[in-house]
Amino acid sequence: MAVTASAPPTRPSAATSRTGAAAVTAALVLLVTVLAIVDLTQGTAAVGAPEVWKALTGRADPADASVVIASRLPRMTAGLLVGIALGMAGAALQAVSRNVLASPDTLAVNAGSYLALGLAAATGVSLPLIASSGVAFAGGLAAAAVVLGLSGPGTGTVRLVLAGSALTLGLTAVTEGLLLLFPRQTEGLYQWNQGSIAQNGFEGVLQMAPVGVAGLVGLLLLARRVDAMALGDDAARGLGVRVRATRVTVVVFTALLSTAAVTLAGPIGFVGLCAPALVRPLARRFRALTRTRAGMPVAGLVGAALVLGSDVLLRAVVPADVAVAVPTGVVTSLVGAVFLIVMATRVRDGAAAAAPDRLRIRSRTVFLTTTAVLAAVLVGVTIAAVLLGDSKLLLGDVANWAQGRAGRTVSFVLDTRVPRVVAALLAGAALALAGTLVQAVTRNPLAEPGVLGVSGGAALGAVLLVTTVPLAGSWSVAGGAFAGAVVSSVLVFGLAARGGFQQNRLVLVGFGVATGASALISLLIILTDPFNATKALTWLSGSTYGRTLPDAAPLAAVLAVGAAVAVLRRTELDLVSLDEDTPRLLGLDVARGRLGFLVLGVLLSATAVAAAGTIGFVGLVAPHAARALVGRQHVRVVPVAMLLGAVLVCTADLVGRTVIAPAQLGAGLMTAVIGTPYFLYLLVRSR
Repeated sequence: MAVTASAPPTRPSAATSRTGAAAVTAALVLLVTVLAIVDLTQGTAAVGAPEVWKALTGRADPADASVVIASRLPRMTAGLLVGIALGMAGAALQAVSRNVLASPDTLAVNAGSYLALGLAAATGVSLPLIASSGVAFAGGLAAAAVVLGLSGPGTGTVRLVLAGSALTLGLTAVTEGLLLLFPRQTEGLYQWNQGSIAQNGFEGVLQMAPVGVAGLVGLLLLARRVDAMALGDDAARGLGVRVRATRVTVVVFTALLSTAAVTLAGPIGFVGLCAPALVRPLARRFRALTRTRAGMPVAGLVGAALVLGSDVLLRAVVPADVAVAVPTGVVTSLVGAVFLIVMATRVRDGAAAAAPDRLRIRSRTVFLTTTAVLAAVLVGVTIAAVLLGDSKLLLGDVANWAQGRAGRTVSFVLDTRVPRVVAALLAGAALALAGTLVQAVTRNPLAEPGVLGVSGGAALGAVLLVTTVPLAGSWSVAGGAFAGAVVSSVLVFGLAARGGFQQNRLVLVGFGVATGASALISLLIILTDPFNATKALTWLSGSTYGRTLPDAAPLAAVLAVGAAVAVLRRTELDLVSLDEDTPRLLGLDVARGRLGFLVLGVLLSATAVAAAGTIGFVGLVAPHAARALVGRQHVRVVPVAMLLGAVLVCTADLVGRTVIAPAQLGAGLMTAVIGTPYFLYLLVRSR
């Protein structure tokens, strides 16, 4: 009797795939329609579904009709336009970059638009909506071009996230500096940056709709070329596709879509990231959705469902009078943060996100000379920081103050200035040491303490206290910052522990936690009164204002312990930074070693943030520069990095309080301005 082999499972036919894709599209259209209808019935006014129906059919009371036609209907329409634009923009960006984390958020498009509009607002010129759209388009396009150009197509997700988040940090720091320097001219810009679909009439929707339509049509016309590029650059060229020109054109059209959304509603976070990701499982089931011409519109519908669903959820959970003040973008950013974390827990660890530094061997003479020069520079910067400010002093004044013989004015100045200098020096050294540990553990020279979400958690804890307990003292704020850092680090380490703290998972989870913390910080600042909001923004800028010597004492103790541990365990630190296999062959527990160094990095970062606010890029710049100067041996890198970090933060604090005296800029803003160009240089060098 013949035995017949069972036939292998067959893939769905093209007809079945098209039918399934049509059914998915119809279901999404129905979902968006239901959400739109529900959104029309929500608001502060007592206008329910019956009144909405009467208003739409022309039979309603004039007051009810005004609410529906002038407010709710434009809001719902804006939500549809913004969601579709961002969903399709994200799908197109992920297709041409071949990176599942590409979106208007991770490519710094929103941050570029924010800075461009901030610069325009600071000039005091009032621009019409269409002109503001052009300004936002230029800023967003420039930022996206920088990130895509530096990370490159098809590169790892971690590299793209690092490039986009670092550039976002730098651009946002500059914009927040403008908010502090020009509060009247930029009034309302911070709230706008959180993203809200609330509208006052149809004027904005009607002006931005043609811009969005132009972007949508342009992307659909390029759909076949985008499909070809999914096969790889070489294969696409073989099919006659001009790869570079197509990629640039797609980025321009996606920037146009993002600009329409940003101009209409402000940055609505992470819709462009989540919508295409939710379509991918459907595309694996229905092959018709893998084609750009079918997949992009579906991603647009998912984006519309996300935006309207977030608005509906917000108004259903939060009281109506409070929901009016909460931007929709805060809700979508929280959803995006959760989504990022879920994606990170499933990602497989691959190659290093960035090329490691070349193995450098420097002589002992070079190390000693470098250390001596940096120590001399540190002494000079410290003296300058003590003498210079809104009031200039002499060394004799400092000597008299130290001996208790100074006058009242000099004593007041130095009593407030010296603790600031000490806090800046210690915070810089602590952040540099924390960055050294993080880069060694993740084996990524482009990582820094902020990628672990520790700084974001600390900032959230401090802002929570500032906005809810306005009379809280510096020690209370420091305690809140430390508690926030501990909670965020426990969350990050707990989620990244599976698999031994692999670098990709660790970095992505940290980025997700930092994103969620940032959204919650924005929510707290928006809901509090203007005085507390200014106080929180000042603290977030990395200000050492009002610090006392007791405030710096915990940081000094943690820094001393951290430096001692790093030097004593220098050999283990060297081995962990090499690769996965070498430490294991020598009998080291890699997971435990990573956890120990990461915990130490958390303590250093948390105490530094508690003492001096959020200061970025020091943990990136100082360790990298130290390795370039004295090689990769951590017994030499640690002291040199700490000296560099102390010099950098002290200099930033000095410049921030002297360049526009008596007004001041936080040290964190200055380090971001310095660190962003250096980071871009590192990305270019490590490609």
